[in-house]
Amino acid sequence: MTELRWLDRPGDQGTTWGVPWPRGAVASGTPFALADAGGRAVPVQSWVSATWPDGSVKWSAHTIGAGPHAEAYRLEPGPEPAATATPVTVAREGRELVVSTGVITWRIGGGTLARSVTRAGREIARDVRLVSLRQREPAPDEGGHVARERADGVVESVTVEQDGPVRAVVRLEGRHGDWLPFTVRLYFHAGAEHVRLMHTFVWDGDPDRDFLAGLGVRADVVMRDEPHDRHVRLAGATGFLTEAVRGLTGLRIDPGEAARRNQVEGRPAGPLAPGVATRLHLIPTWSDYTLDQGSADGYTLRKRTKDGHAWVTIPSGTRSAGYGYVGGVSGGLGFGLRDFWRLHPTRLDVRNAATDLATATVWLWSPSAPAMDLRFYHDGMGQDTFAEQLEGLEVTYEDYEPGFGDPRGIARTHELSLRFHESTPAAGELAAHAAAMNEPGLLTASPERIREAGVFGVWELPDRSTPARAAIEDRLDFLFDLYAREREQRRWYGFWDYGDVMHTYDADRHTWRYDVGGYAWDNSELSPDLWLWLQYLRTGRADVFRFAEAMTRHTGEVDVYHLGRWQGMGSRHNVQHWGCSCKQVRISNAAYRRFHYYLTADERTGDLLDEQSAPERTFLAVDPLRKVRDDVYTPDPSALSVGLGTDWGALAAAWLTRWERHGDERARDRLLGTMAGIAAMPRRFLTGEGRLDLETGRFDTSRDQISISHLSSLFGLPEICAELIGLGIDVPGFEEAWLEYCRLYLATPEQQEAAVGRPLTGISLIEAHSRLTAYAAARTGDAGLAALAWRKFFTGEGDQLNDNPLTEQKEWALTTVDGPRVPHAVREAAFVSTNSAAQYGLAAIHNLALIGEHLPEK
Repeated sequence: MTELRWLDRPGDQGTTWGVPWPRGAVASGTPFALADAGGRAVPVQSWVSATWPDGSVKWSAHTIGAGPHAEAYRLEPGPEPAATATPVTVAREGRELVVSTGVITWRIGGGTLARSVTRAGREIARDVRLVSLRQREPAPDEGGHVARERADGVVESVTVEQDGPVRAVVRLEGRHGDWLPFTVRLYFHAGAEHVRLMHTFVWDGDPDRDFLAGLGVRADVVMRDEPHDRHVRLAGATGFLTEAVRGLTGLRIDPGEAARRNQVEGRPAGPLAPGVATRLHLIPTWSDYTLDQGSADGYTLRKRTKDGHAWVTIPSGTRSAGYGYVGGVSGGLGFGLRDFWRLHPTRLDVRNAATDLATATVWLWSPSAPAMDLRFYHDGMGQDTFAEQLEGLEVTYEDYEPGFGDPRGIARTHELSLRFHESTPAAGELAAHAAAMNEPGLLTASPERIREAGVFGVWELPDRSTPARAAIEDRLDFLFDLYAREREQRRWYGFWDYGDVMHTYDADRHTWRYDVGGYAWDNSELSPDLWLWLQYLRTGRADVFRFAEAMTRHTGEVDVYHLGRWQGMGSRHNVQHWGCSCKQVRISNAAYRRFHYYLTADERTGDLLDEQSAPERTFLAVDPLRKVRDDVYTPDPSALSVGLGTDWGALAAAWLTRWERHGDERARDRLLGTMAGIAAMPRRFLTGEGRLDLETGRFDTSRDQISISHLSSLFGLPEICAELIGLGIDVPGFEEAWLEYCRLYLATPEQQEAAVGRPLTGISLIEAHSRLTAYAAARTGDAGLAALAWRKFFTGEGDQLNDNPLTEQKEWALTTVDGPRVPHAVREAAFVSTNSAAQYGLAAIHNLALIGEHLPEK
């Protein structure tokens, strides 16, 4: 039995979550039952999302219908689940798909997201659709003119992924005219008036001639009531703009206290004073409203009576919750976008509210903003040869190459909410709906329960039982809190940017190096994703989860190519997320997405993992080492160059995930085959690079060389190796090969020479690699290795390439800086670097779990 709690707070909408199980504890095909804390049976829909090698359930996924929800639940394998009184139904009627939650009914067909939506037999909305605007120039010409092409998204295929009884999922795919392929998932839950909509699009335009000027989701809303009984609500930072299409408040003649109160509260106004009732035609009707979130710090509000007349400015504010309502006392539509202000520029529109058919639009890219400009940010500066590009790398850390700073193939996912009401909701309901949209309810098992299941490799729960342990835990908390504070302080928000963090700080300008080559956006460099997810598993902190979730959404979509010549690869850190010429699977690494998928059962994250079903094929597209090779090599299907660190670690994570999710024997064979191949190489992991036969999925085991990179183990390799060894898979020699690498990396030059005939070069990032030594110590029981691991962790001694400022700091603290060099007071840490922070976090988590009993007190 597993106890479940809410990550943030319970909501009233359907919820889906994942639960891990110890190996052998739950057999495949076992049903699951759910009950609240009082023992009341709750209908639940369940499925298996991963299995152990023995076929038993490793991760299960579950969903419940609309609330109100209990404060806690108990999930038990074995008993049959309770039946739901109002099941979701999915049926085909001619060319239409009809989905009902028992409260609302969607009719899907005709190339739109929904032809019609009804509640209790009454049509609330129709023609739910995608809209877009495109420009061929980035800005208006001198005369202020710019042509915009309008297009509705056309649904080309409809797939039912789940059909109830508690939840149904419908996937719609299509294009915006001749570009922007999209995928929309609609989530329907039993008893719900609410539908969750996940919208993903892939940018496939020409950056020199295609400029996205608007992208949105639109619905027409049936308006039946008198204008003074029609209402518009738009969320501000704390409350809602509360308007009627024809206002009764503030008039020279009082319509009556009850009428005024009823209108503001969304109820029928009722009888009006005669002096107002006979003059209603003289009160303006306000048909159009716009809330425009142009930045993370401010939105503007305006309204007008109709097209062709001036807009009237409404007092504006800072950060809108991104939710609105249009309708009347006989029903209407609630609509909104999660992380509205964080994903700016965004906009909410209401149009034609005084007519029989109003229109509500949630703009994912606001038409008020400058058109989206994805051209590369500089002209190349003459870097036409590899030699010149390597010179540029030396000075700005930017790995430039002509034609490689191309955004074609990157993606973005947005989460929207649509609610279909029988009457205008009260202010408290609207506030609750906006909160539920922005922090959707998620049930979770406790850190203790997840740890007992033995998933995700090496980690343990926080332990502050000694001063030394407490000091490390304090530093782990300090580092996360620092990045949460930096995101807010530096405004790491925006359509393409939200979810990422910067790479390195500029202490002279007191800002991050947002404009300096490879020092700008981090793009998963040195695995901050892994650090954040492991810290969440250990602590169960909701703020850590939300930060990691946003990073997974960003790094899996924006930093990775989903179509085109680099499909399946990601881009290294750069001023623009797609700007670097280093396209590698170390960035599209499945290891960074598995946490979110298994904890939430999110289908879009599952898509990202499925995109990595055959990641080895990406090595045909481009050689990652093409600029620094001494040998003659071009990608060869029978002998593909694969680094045994960053490359193979990402391949192994993808194959393992594919195997445990789908039982894919091809993925299993390639995983086990390459593990055996590494073990059979004369120098094993020290070989550095293997040659992979794409057809057989096997390495050439005759390659005999020693090549060490300080980056090999810093993109998930220690985590995936520990997980593979922990699975108990019988691959002779693999654990020995990995332990050899773990022992020798931080060994003395004399020990290295005795083992392999010469000292190893390229040894760096000592603190991060201490977790390799700690792993060897834990597996062999060698107390000497444990002592060495802790010494290297604290001192960083022996680094041949870099100094780690974290190991030089005696006191970790923030300093407030104010003055002429900074626009406002900022708080900074002298050692700030995402690389250092992420690797400190990972090393600390591993070392505490592996050799915590050897931690010196001083």
